[in-house]
Formats: sequence, C-alpha cells, structure tokens
Amino acid sequence: MLRALWLRWWLASVGLVLVAPVAHAGQAPFSATVAKVCRDTIARVEREQGIPKLLLSAIALAETGRWHAERGESIAWPWTVTSGKDSSYHPNKEAAIAHVRALQAKGVRNIDVGCMQVNLHHHRRAFESLEEAFDPEANVMYAASFLKTLQGDLKSWSRAVAHYHSATPELHTRYKEKVDKLWQGERRRDAIERTESVMAAYRERQAKRESDQAQRAMNRANILSQLATSR
Repeated sequence: MLRALWLRWWLASVGLVLVAPVAHAGQAPFSATVAKVCRDTIARVEREQGIPKLLLSAIALAETGRWHAERGESIAWPWTVTSGKDSSYHPNKEAAIAHVRALQAKGVRNIDVGCMQVNLHHHRRAFESLEEAFDPEANVMYAASFLKTLQGDLKSWSRAVAHYHSATPELHTRYKEKVDKLWQGERRRDAIERTESVMAAYRERQAKRESDQAQRAMNRANILSQLATSR
C-alpha cells in the first residue's frame, strides 16, 4: 500500500501519468506473469553487463510502460509493437509477431519491438527472426549491448541514454529527461521495496520470538502443574 500510494503521488508530480495510455486494437489485458517478464530479465542483464542498476528498467518504462491503475505503477510490456505514434500491447509473443507481419505486409518498415523497443529497420541485423526479436532475453541483451557501446563512445551513461533514442538533440533531450525521472522513480521504488522487505523480515523474526517465548512459558507452566499434581 505504501509503495502504491507513493508511486501514484510521484508519477503525478513529475507529469508522467497526466493522461492514461490510449487503448489501441490489440490492447491486451494485464497479466501478473507477463508484467514480470521485462523487469526480471532486465534486472538480471543489468547485473551481468555492469549497467547501472535500474537504468535499463527506466528506459524500458519510457519505451513500453503501461499504466496499471490498480497497482499504481507503470509496467514494461514485452509484447509491445510501435510504428510511428501507434503502439499496441499484445497478450503474447505470437500475437505481437502477427501484428508486425501485418504491418510489414503493408510496407511499414519503421517498427519497434519488445521490452526495449528495438527498431527493426535501424537495427536490422540485431535478430535472426521476429521470434528472436520478441524473445525478452535476446531483446534486452541487444539493447544492453547497444547502450554499453554508446556509453563507451560517449563516455557518459546520460548521453548514452539520449543517443539510445536518437542522435538528434531536438529528439533526444526530452527523452533523456523522461528517462532520468523514471530512473529516479525506479530507484525510490526499489528503496521502498527493500525497506518493506527488511521490515517484513523483522516482523517475522519478532513474531517467531514471541511465539517461542509463549511456548516456553507454556512448557514451564505444564511442568509446574505436573509437579504440583505429583505432590
């Protein structure tokens, strides 16, 4: 509850959820299992690739974030397809692939896919197939590699984030600012979750301690009762 309330307040304060995402054809219902796919994959890849914690997560939210009103948070969706300003969120990989193929059949080439919205035109050699492009591991690993290459060239994670979106300043400045705000929010969310985890562990230990004390007191009472009865 604390985390959900705080996230609602923070996201509203930075202007990231002033308007709910527009529903398009292919807007999939939320699934708790799918909601974890990008976040869990990204967390593992960040650790493995030495990328600052939650930075890729913030980029994914900027790229594919869907607002979940009940949970009070934005969720990166792995089966997202974007062409121009038109984004669609699909229930599974197969539906997302079918949508991409339908776009390609119409001659559309500027298509972003997956957790990290890798562009199939500008990164045409990134994947062997659409199946691989929508594989969360492959999608996130490619994005991580691309971001690290940019960071190596530009000597700055902040500039790398900007250029992940575009090398054109007019296009990447607002994007970088958006990711910075999301990254700040992700780090605060993580701090809250870690605090709640510590508090929960403490409460569990305290409850066990009290239960053990009560059991010992009961055992002592039983022993005294037995001694009194035997006299």
